[in-house]
Amino acid sequence: MPNVTLQSTVSSIMPTWCPGCGNFGIMGAMRQAFAQMEIPEEELVVFYGVGCSGNMADFNKVYGFHALHGRAIANAIGAKLANHKLKIIVIAGDGDTYGEGLNHLISAARGNHDITVLVHNNQTYSLTTGQSSPTTSKGTATKTTPDGLVEQPINPLSMTLSAGASFVARGYAGNMPQLIGLIKQAMQHEGFSLLDVMQPCPTFNKINTYQWFQERVYDLGDDYQPNDRKIAWEKSQEIEKIPIGIFYQSKEILPYHKYLSQLENSTLLEQRPTKVSIEKTLQEFK
Repeated sequence: MPNVTLQSTVSSIMPTWCPGCGNFGIMGAMRQAFAQMEIPEEELVVFYGVGCSGNMADFNKVYGFHALHGRAIANAIGAKLANHKLKIIVIAGDGDTYGEGLNHLISAARGNHDITVLVHNNQTYSLTTGQSSPTTSKGTATKTTPDGLVEQPINPLSMTLSAGASFVARGYAGNMPQLIGLIKQAMQHEGFSLLDVMQPCPTFNKINTYQWFQERVYDLGDDYQPNDRKIAWEKSQEIEKIPIGIFYQSKEILPYHKYLSQLENSTLLEQRPTKVSIEKTLQEFK
């Protein structure tokens, strides 16, 4: 089969996102990254969560799987273990990943499963019209918190760093050139990679707008070396300004599937018998 190209990833279904949605920038960057990496079509699988980001399953023409809410990572891990030769990326939102699917995220980071988790982080549940999400700022008034959110927002970068993630990065939907590079580096990393992408929701999040981000986002820069987990954790605590780039990367930790001796020479898919007969089993019930 041919390699993935920019044209081959575009389906016949037009995006239904609101005008100005950060999802457009993320999808454009992702398609560019796929094309530049020249991945064979049969070796790329995208797993989608539920939410505005998950609707991308209709807009992308690639092999994919639309999972249940919060379960995209679990399905992606299963596919990777069945065929570890696949390049697997998860597309999900902040509610889907840091809310319903948080346990799967932590488990994937702990095990260093060789998947990339790209999170559309707009700090709200937008598909269901603007409820507070796990990354919504404390005090924000939403449909579910009309008097202001009581809880503190979670910090996905420091959380996954603490769980042992071997690649942790943050991007911004308004900086496509950098985002393309971050997606490529995350997918090329051998092991678990989290790419949290900050994005505006022009319809339901009137606080974290493009202007708001433009005044706060800054690049970690070439002088920053992402090889110290402690420094990365400290950098992830910045809240007045929003650093973007690769916070931490370790190439020393083996991915999960390389610890499994039964996968040394072939995938589980290749080990599956080509012909299966249940006749003998059925005889037991006659």
